[in-house]
Amino acid sequence: SCATFQEMRSSKRIRYDSRKINNSFLRDHNYATEADIISTVEFNSTGELLATGDKGGRVVVFQREQESKNQPHRRGEYNVYSTFQSHEPEFDYLKSLEIEEKINKIRWLPQQNAAYFLLSTNDKTVKLWKISERDKRPEGYNLKDEDGRIRDPTTITALRVPVLRPMDLMVEATPRRVFSNAHTYHINSISVNSDYETFMSTDDLRINLWNLEITNRSFNIVDIKPVNMEELTEVITAAEFHPHQCNTFVYSSSKGSIRLCDMRASALCDNHSKFFEEPEDPSNRSFFSEIISSISDVKFSHSGRYLMTRDYLTVKVWDLNMESKPLETYQVHDYLRSKLCSLYENDCIFDKFECVWNGSDSVIMTGSYNNFFRMFDRNTKRDVTLEASRENSKPRAILKPRKVCVGGKCRKDEISVDSLDFSKKILHTAWHPYENIIAVAATNNLYIFQDKVN
Repeated sequence: SCATFQEMRSSKRIRYDSRKINNSFLRDHNYATEADIISTVEFNSTGELLATGDKGGRVVVFQREQESKNQPHRRGEYNVYSTFQSHEPEFDYLKSLEIEEKINKIRWLPQQNAAYFLLSTNDKTVKLWKISERDKRPEGYNLKDEDGRIRDPTTITALRVPVLRPMDLMVEATPRRVFSNAHTYHINSISVNSDYETFMSTDDLRINLWNLEITNRSFNIVDIKPVNMEELTEVITAAEFHPHQCNTFVYSSSKGSIRLCDMRASALCDNHSKFFEEPEDPSNRSFFSEIISSISDVKFSHSGRYLMTRDYLTVKVWDLNMESKPLETYQVHDYLRSKLCSLYENDCIFDKFECVWNGSDSVIMTGSYNNFFRMFDRNTKRDVTLEASRENSKPRAILKPRKVCVGGKCRKDEISVDSLDFSKKILHTAWHPYENIIAVAATNNLYIFQDKVN
């Protein structure tokens, strides 16, 4: 619950450095390159691994340490497991466009054997990566020597049986599939289906369905591109498969609506099965209404019963059985409503915040500015604002709730809305699937917090 998280402690702060990955508790540098900014965070299905992607096209995978009997309070901290370059910058010569290497999304596949598999995507290309361990190496080849050079067959006088020798543990990341050339516009979402055979990739106007084994063909399942682009009124902002029903998925739009589609109805799901949209209050209508109503993230609950959406100012929870209005609405930073003009001028109003459920769907979390992140307890209706910062990143430091005051005099423990730093923002967060462990990306820092251990 939120009460528990008022006593959350800092587990680790990890600093990105373009030359190395440093996972000391606190070792600070006064610089952060653009390439080091974290662009996505994702736990795997067991919570044992945590992957981050950055604007430099790198993927860093952290592994949870096993619990130690000598230090039970550590409860398994996360340390760097593997680092690899997932995407490189490219150039589209036909359109004279640069394709960024930035990792937009990472999605894990359920573990089937000793190896781990994940999907990562930049603006145009999705890749399937295999991450595996190797602690033995073969020796005693007949046709090549120990350095790998081919031997002269005339010098081979006897046959040897190759043997496996122990070696230092090595973690390898190898690309197994590359899914490309299917998107005209920038990919904003990928989602693995519950059948674990297919996944979908989503751009501004189309959604494609892929088989994980087939790279040269995908099926277009949603296409909202008008014949005349001047008639375009909305774009797709996010999409996700239902966690249990492999035929059902949802996608959100820049107009604040969510469409639920059933692939059993037709091959092209341009006609939705359900349409979720909250009617706008005419009294709140303003120049910024359309911009702030755009949905930046959509997530099914683990149970599959609810949908959560994030727009600029709120998080909404929808019941799949009630299309007319959201079941719950939570104000994330309503104190910014009076600041929309300046936020529009500095482009912050277009920031895309993500939202996540906890393992039991009882608490939701999303980010804000000034390195604040918000948690809402759906049962008690309590909420809390916490901060990911250098001050509370010391090991086992207890996080103190923060409050923002609007106008007038602020109390000692409050911060004025005029003092908020809009360059410090938490767009990407992740929650362990079973435990109260969260990962929060603040620019080029990854913070991992867990609930207080008595």
